[in-house]
Amino acid sequence: MSPVPTISPPHHAATAPSHKSDLKSSSSAAQAPRPNIRDATTPSEIRAALASLHQRESSITDRLDALLSSQADLNRELSRLDILRAGLGSQVVATRTIGREMLAGAAETAGRLSDKVKELDLEKGRVEDTLGVVEQVAELKACVSGVVGSMGAPQDWEAAAGYLARAGRIPDEIVRGRFAAEVVPTVEVPDPPWVTLEGARESLCSLFLREFEKAASEGDGAKVTRFFKLFPLIARGDVGLDVYGKYVCQGVAGTARATLKKAPPGKKEGYFYANALTKLFEHIAQIVEGHGSLVEMHYGAGKMIRVVERLQAEADIQGGIIIDTWSDDRNVERRMTDVKSYPFSFLVQSFLPPQRGGASRVNSPATGGTSSNSRQSEDEGVDMKEIEGILSEIAIMLGRWSLYTRFIAGKCKQPHEEERDTILLPDVIAKSNLSRKVSTKLLTPYDVMTTFFFRRSVEKAFQLDEYPSGLSLSPNKPISASSPYIILAVDDVIFIVNEVIQKSLSTSQRDIISSITPAISRVLGSDFVGMIQRKMRDESYPKALVQGGFPPEDKVICFIVLINSLDMANEYLGRIIQTNLRISPDQPSNLPPNSPLREAFPNDRDAVLVATSLANLLNSFVLKTTELLNEGLKVLFQNVVRLRLRPVLSDTFRDVDYSLTEEELADAAQQLDQDPEVLDDATARRFEHGWDQLMRPIQRLMTPKTYGALLDLTAKDLARWLEKRVWSHAGRASPFGAVRMERDFSGVVGAVSKGNYATREVFGKVMQMLMVVNMEEEEWEEVSGPGADAGGDEDGILWVLTEEERVKARTLVKG
Repeated sequence: MSPVPTISPPHHAATAPSHKSDLKSSSSAAQAPRPNIRDATTPSEIRAALASLHQRESSITDRLDALLSSQADLNRELSRLDILRAGLGSQVVATRTIGREMLAGAAETAGRLSDKVKELDLEKGRVEDTLGVVEQVAELKACVSGVVGSMGAPQDWEAAAGYLARAGRIPDEIVRGRFAAEVVPTVEVPDPPWVTLEGARESLCSLFLREFEKAASEGDGAKVTRFFKLFPLIARGDVGLDVYGKYVCQGVAGTARATLKKAPPGKKEGYFYANALTKLFEHIAQIVEGHGSLVEMHYGAGKMIRVVERLQAEADIQGGIIIDTWSDDRNVERRMTDVKSYPFSFLVQSFLPPQRGGASRVNSPATGGTSSNSRQSEDEGVDMKEIEGILSEIAIMLGRWSLYTRFIAGKCKQPHEEERDTILLPDVIAKSNLSRKVSTKLLTPYDVMTTFFFRRSVEKAFQLDEYPSGLSLSPNKPISASSPYIILAVDDVIFIVNEVIQKSLSTSQRDIISSITPAISRVLGSDFVGMIQRKMRDESYPKALVQGGFPPEDKVICFIVLINSLDMANEYLGRIIQTNLRISPDQPSNLPPNSPLREAFPNDRDAVLVATSLANLLNSFVLKTTELLNEGLKVLFQNVVRLRLRPVLSDTFRDVDYSLTEEELADAAQQLDQDPEVLDDATARRFEHGWDQLMRPIQRLMTPKTYGALLDLTAKDLARWLEKRVWSHAGRASPFGAVRMERDFSGVVGAVSKGNYATREVFGKVMQMLMVVNMEEEEWEEVSGPGADAGGDEDGILWVLTEEERVKARTLVKG
């Protein structure tokens, strides 16, 4: 067998050089695997390798032909570039010739001209500066001559001051320069100009001071204003402001002293000192407001602050004198000692355990203590009218101080503070002696005395307390008293609360409210609520005198009155805080624009803090009274309503037999000689009659809110009783008896919820039990099918009964 012939690639294909572009273009083809003839083992593989080689040869040949054909175009473009290069070379030579022969001279000339122009500008600037100096020196010389001339025989002080003002606008380096020292002096005025001008200023300043003080002593306002305007012209503005401040302070001091001297010697009655302090502040405010524009016009913006500082220094002196005199005249220190040591004997003894033998507490009208001598002994050392007068006078003075400080703060506010809502007190006020004296001699006594005054008022209100007369639990007796039926102490205490709050707000002092409201809250919580609690526990607790009996009527009435008192105290205090002051207890920061707090406290931050303090007062009081109120309602229900409701229920369901059929009930009615329909309604009518006899006398004595709460307690207890009664008939009630039971219980529920439909919800469980009992089998199958649970079913019934209770209710009717 002959060997397989091998085919080698053509010799030129292996040795011919390949172009770079040819290699790049064939790179993609080289990447693809091609059959290698050396690896071929079959004829088909050899043919495939040979075809691939022929294809590659054709591709390379085509690309070489394309390159050869494009060589002619490339040569043509290169020839054009050579021609262009030759033309550009000649242009470059010509351009260099032009620049060297024609433009070099022009450029040199332009450079020389530019240098000359710069030199001329420099010279011009020097000439202008020299002319300016000459003009200013000439102006200086004219001013010096004018000053000397005006201060001579004419004595034209305004003209002299005007020349000095003009000289003051000339730069100091020119005034003190060598040129001015050479040119300005003359034979008449040989001194250097700065010496002459300074001497004139000193001379005129002394002259103006003398004339100003003379005019001030003579009360010549026009002349005072004339010389006051001249001080800034001679560069002595600080001297003018000082002497002017001294002048107005003299007026303030004179007015204050005259005010104190107007009253006769001895004790000043009424609001004399408050009015004196008011006049002092008003006088200062009038000076600042009326003279501020004049000062700023001639002295510059913000210069009035210096006068304000002088005025505040004088206000410290005169205001301090007024406050010290007031404190001594009113014996404030002694009053402070008295109120701090006051024993509050009535309150203290009222909270002690009851004494054996029925001994009465001090001065309690409710227990027989009405001695006027003992009351006088209680007030020894502390005159409440004097304390109230001192507090009123302090409130007026603090209110005027607040207005004054806000006014001064507004006048001292810097321009960059114009957009700020909160105006901070400037140091001239905050660090003043008068501010410290107001804090120690007004704020502190007001805080201490107000706390005492309020607590003593609460004590006195309970000393003089009275219950409303003419109240009765008998429905046939008319009531002569006016509702709401509360103790007299509630009206007195809440009236004092309102007075204390309003008086404290009139001071516009945030610190006052921050300290007074906790004190009010503390006294209301401990003394007011504590006294009512003590009365409810020791004096009016509705407890039967004998086992199994009912509490005395007078005790029940007094207990109801005390419950009403707690409820109305909440309402009254709520009216004060919410209605009058327009404060929301839940959101005190949301103050309406018309809230009185915004007038008393223009700063929003202060107003919100005060509103928060008052809201906390209301919330704290309501929390404590509500707790005691709920306890009192429970006692009233347990000891009064529940005891009397049991006989009503016993009478209502006496001789009621739900096991009777319709025929048996008709026979029983025939034996009793009664109509069966009348006998059917007898149960509901008996309950409604007994219910009205029990609850209507209580309802007409209680407030709507407290009666609603008592009715809710009663309804819940009655619902539990009815539920037990329903279960007690399990397996014994007839179908007709179940219908009667549902009708009777519906009548009971209707009587209880009359006028208050929401009460029916309490009886929901009982009514659903009876509804299930009286359902037809088809209805029961629908509501007891799959998907029916305690949450409701597809028929829209909202169940309060569990599935187990519903099934149990179906067993009530005997089979």
